[in-house]
Amino acid sequence: MSHIDKINTNSWFVIANSTSGNGDFSKQWKEIQQYLKHKKIDYSFAFTKFSKHEVDLVQNAIKKGFRNIISVGGDGTLHNVVHGIMLQRYVKTSELTIGVIPLGTGNDWIKTYNIPNHIEKSMEIIFRKNTILQDIGVLKTADNNLTYFNNVAGLGYDGYIVNKLKTLKKFGAISYLLAGIYGLLFYKKSIFKIIFDNKVIETNCLMTIIGICKFSGGGMQFTENVKPNDGLLDITVAKNLTFLDLVFNLPKLYSGKITHHKKVATYKTKKIAIIPQNSKTFIQADGELVGTGAITAEIVEKAINFIIN
Repeated sequence: MSHIDKINTNSWFVIANSTSGNGDFSKQWKEIQQYLKHKKIDYSFAFTKFSKHEVDLVQNAIKKGFRNIISVGGDGTLHNVVHGIMLQRYVKTSELTIGVIPLGTGNDWIKTYNIPNHIEKSMEIIFRKNTILQDIGVLKTADNNLTYFNNVAGLGYDGYIVNKLKTLKKFGAISYLLAGIYGLLFYKKSIFKIIFDNKVIETNCLMTIIGICKFSGGGMQFTENVKPNDGLLDITVAKNLTFLDLVFNLPKLYSGKITHHKKVATYKTKKIAIIPQNSKTFIQADGELVGTGAITAEIVEKAINFIIN
């Protein structure tokens, strides 16, 4: 009898990022284990040991026969789990289910689905198993590297902020605001050439956002009328927005009304190419830096089951 046969379809593989949780990880992990034991849940687990380790861990779990994955950590952990699932060739991605126990500062993906940033409450949601078959985006950089993303990607100012965040993370939730202010003062806009659906837009651009879900940058909403399973990328082109434009419109960044600003345009499409004049323009996906320069982005429709509230 192979190892695959032994794994019950109700078994869970838990991938935990032990560096998340603001230094309280061991306490939080104990709480997670107690809950799993109390509910008599059959599970195996692994801790990440290095950057992007989730990719290997999830692929090995799928190879062994696991079909239910729990991501324990922030947006970066979930991003790497999704990326690993999309790269593997053992099973159709739509046969896999991901639940999220949020730890850490950045949890933007959970906000779209009203999943509370609370261990026990998020675990109760997981075991109710209410799922959505969500679309996934895929970015291809100029050097043909693929990055899959489940939330929001972007080029320009937001990529610059993600790059800056690496040094500011120690400040916790306020780090987003600090990085944002720094970016407004020092980020230099570039001309972007944006091509989709036989349209070509050339404009001086602060950033171009590509969304699957609603929230990024610590709760900001840059996209409009978002449906995570409509088979479309939600594009927002923030043109020549200035420091003062953003300061005066700060509440609109959080309410989503920024999309109505006269210097902001929104579109929906299945595929887009974005070519910045400055080849050093940063690219981010789900808050992770993935490179610089030009990209194409496409939608992979109804790709993975996610457990939602």
